Amino acid sequence: MTTPTPSIARLEFFPISFFAMIMGLSGLTIGWEKAQSVLKLDLGISSWLVGVTASIFVILAMLYIGKLALYRAAVVKELRHPIKINFFPTISISFLLLSVAFLNLMPQVSQMLWMVGALLHLLFTLYVVSVWIHHEHFQIHHMNPAWFIPAVGNVLVPVAGVPLGYTDVSWFFFSVGMLFWLVLMTIIFYRVMFHHPIEDRLMPTLFILIAPPAVGFIAYMRLVGDLDTFGRVLYFSALFLTLLLFTQGARFLRLRFFLSWWAYSFPLAAFSIASLVMFERTGSDFYRYLGVGVLTMLTGIVLWLLVATTKAVLQHRICLPDH
Repeated sequence: MTTPTPSIARLEFFPISFFAMIMGLSGLTIGWEKAQSVLKLDLGISSWLVGVTASIFVILAMLYIGKLALYRAAVVKELRHPIKINFFPTISISFLLLSVAFLNLMPQVSQMLWMVGALLHLLFTLYVVSVWIHHEHFQIHHMNPAWFIPAVGNVLVPVAGVPLGYTDVSWFFFSVGMLFWLVLMTIIFYRVMFHHPIEDRLMPTLFILIAPPAVGFIAYMRLVGDLDTFGRVLYFSALFLTLLLFTQGARFLRLRFFLSWWAYSFPLAAFSIASLVMFERTGSDFYRYLGVGVLTMLTGIVLWLLVATTKAVLQHRICLPDH
């Protein structure tokens, strides 16, 4: 299933947030790879899932390169936007996630993707943090969980980096990610508790809160190997945040579709994979059933998101000027 191509006239408004699709699709792909490994099954879907995800990434990349070539000012405007700027690292995160997806299928391709993703993400992180520090226009209402995206990408680096042999580099990125997770989590809770509620179109980004501890746990297991106290803290932090957000389910179900709904996908994928890693480390069937259950639910969510996104594009409800 491919993403419909917007007309040239709408290309100017092609949003950088489209790359969140790749995070969700990659998460689903890696989740099923992990489930097959843990359950000792071969469903014959890994190559197909990787191929579809990589193909959609190429399509989106070509579209955004076209936007850069034809509408450079629109790209610069997104880079200066207090919310949209945080979605640019979804490009480098896509490289890193595809690296993980290709790790067992094509190690050389995985290494190339990892090197591009790690370097690009470092550059994005330095740029975004520099903008944060020297801003002149940010307000507290601009703050939302999408600001986690640059930090989450750093935590992802060890997942493929350690198996590829880049241990010290992986520790560097992991440390940066954990540092910004703690800082941003504090600001996010201050914002949601003491200021106006997050607007509806950004409400789904609350699920991004799950990603840093869930991905952090997966990365930490790569780095240290054994399940220790800090690893448990990371996993159970992700479990609590998942439970918290599921109790708010009625609020999310009332929202109309926005492209931001893709924020549901990757965090749930990360939590399902983290649960399967916990099953590997503990042998407890609870984590196996939890991981497979969340992954099954995620599969349905991603299929629905693909249909909803395709309909929205065909009905010209995406790639429109901001109001």
